[in-house]
Amino acid sequence: MAKNEDFVGLAHKIADLALAKLPENMEALLALQLDGKTVEEVVVNQSGITGEKMELAYYDKIQSEFVIPYIHMGNKLATLVGFNKAGFAPQLAKDVAMQVAAMAPVSISEKDVPAEVVEEELKIAKEKARLEGKAENMLDKIAEGRLSKFYKESTLLNQSSVKDNKFTIAQLLTNASAGLTVTAMKRYALKS
Repeated sequence: MAKNEDFVGLAHKIADLALAKLPENMEALLALQLDGKTVEEVVVNQSGITGEKMELAYYDKIQSEFVIPYIHMGNKLATLVGFNKAGFAPQLAKDVAMQVAAMAPVSISEKDVPAEVVEEELKIAKEKARLEGKAENMLDKIAEGRLSKFYKESTLLNQSSVKDNKFTIAQLLTNASAGLTVTAMKRYALKS
């Protein structure tokens, strides 16, 4: 369905409308007028035509100095990445958006990881070390080391670039422009 010409055309029309009107939330987007009907009515009508249940699964917006979208081949995966400034190489912005698509980071940096995720990672790391027979007095230190590895693998700025693994995303951004960083990111995958 994601490759169907009518579906892709409708998705583009809704996206263009959302960009033009910037509704606050999904409810407001569904209430906007598109071709004389609400977006919700248009989507329901398209479902009737295709015979497949269609819905707008995601709507969100990010505000940053510079935002780049990325849509992966097949239209089933998309990302939005916001940066604190514009004027740097467009390819780098696209590469960072592709990194978000490929690596699905849990947050931008370690300071953005939700506390409950950190607690769970520490708990898992301690239990794993305990099962490996590590000394009880070493469990906290081992867990902190494993948490550090988690941050390197799961936070965008600390991840090695998929295009050049000699550098982290933070290093690539700093090399491009002093102080350049990611301020927001969103990753969306179509439901099967």
